[in-house]
Amino acid sequence: MEKINLASIEFSIQWQSYYAVHRDRHFVDRVDFWRDIFPGNLKKHLEQLQPGQSYQEDFSAGILVEPFDQQRLKTFKASQFKNNNQETIIPQTGKFYPQGWAWRALQCFPQNTIPFRVVDRDNELVVADTNHPLSRYPLTLEARIIEKQQSTKERGGGCNDIASIVTGDGPGMQIPYQWAAKDGYTPYPFHRLNDDDFTFYQTARMVNHLDDTAIEQIKSIYARLLSPSNKILDLMSSWTSHLPSSFENCQITGLGLNEEELRANRQLTRTMVHDLNQVPLLPFPDNSFDAVICTASIEYLTRPLEILAEIARVTIPGGIFITTFSDRWFPGKEIQPWADLHRFERLGLILDYYLKTGKFEHIHTESMLGLPRPFTDKHITKTRLSDPIFAVWANIKWP
Repeated sequence: MEKINLASIEFSIQWQSYYAVHRDRHFVDRVDFWRDIFPGNLKKHLEQLQPGQSYQEDFSAGILVEPFDQQRLKTFKASQFKNNNQETIIPQTGKFYPQGWAWRALQCFPQNTIPFRVVDRDNELVVADTNHPLSRYPLTLEARIIEKQQSTKERGGGCNDIASIVTGDGPGMQIPYQWAAKDGYTPYPFHRLNDDDFTFYQTARMVNHLDDTAIEQIKSIYARLLSPSNKILDLMSSWTSHLPSSFENCQITGLGLNEEELRANRQLTRTMVHDLNQVPLLPFPDNSFDAVICTASIEYLTRPLEILAEIARVTIPGGIFITTFSDRWFPGKEIQPWADLHRFERLGLILDYYLKTGKFEHIHTESMLGLPRPFTDKHITKTRLSDPIFAVWANIKWP
């Protein structure tokens, strides 16, 4: 029988849209060099690498995914657009929906979850773009060896298409089509099912919102983009700041809604209780900070555009604002569009906050999917995968 090599590999696609530079990372365990399908020259290079080493290759548009095809723009009657309950709904221009919601018009199965984007509509007709959202973009694919496993005997089985794994399940959907052409949002301020922050945050909640693997990913992003010498504002802070331990001696101001939680945060050198939804102003002078972070909380802001403008005001020119989040939140406290969006559309919404504020430059987005959840995590029986991590960051424009 053939001998095979297995490896754990972090793949990432890097690409650039009109709006930002994007990097979408995906961890794949037990990659099979004998059986799995690799694009380009990845296979022969990766087989020679050792843990910690990486290889990258550039691909023209339409190589890792199907190329853009005008014939994939479909026009059909709005009455053919139905949700999983077979209820006719009114689609929003620019939003993504499962193709199964228009399965008769798109000639697919009702269970088809591959997304399509509504690019135009009126009372009677819908125009759907079924092209892959990355179909127009050149992509750089990088692979980094995390671990190599001992060779085993091949006994048959399925194979993985690496290009499909790294480009599937959302990358490209963060391009904020549905909001970019508008001056604002409707309705705005955003609505929430539970708008009573005063009562909700009277109780201290000393809990981790994310699993330990996801928290380490956030720490690594902050370690990469920040310096321990920075003056940092931890916006919407709590009992932990998710900053690397090397930052414990730097100046970190925590602004949050529960005094007990803030006092328990040993990384903070200064604390302040302030409700940004009630008063969307930051109580600090201009140019007070080198950096601002917002961790797993951006979805609670009802007036994000005002807050981002304030962040730009209190941060020095050239300073950085980093937003990180996942797919877990306090139910009812999130803005109402949030739960109905695909997770990469949420990334696009946050990106659009930065764009609409008009005070940021050098914007980046990043995602991390597929890492294993710790066996000790309480949610391990529900999913073996760690909480996905999404990030947007940018520098403050110089006046």
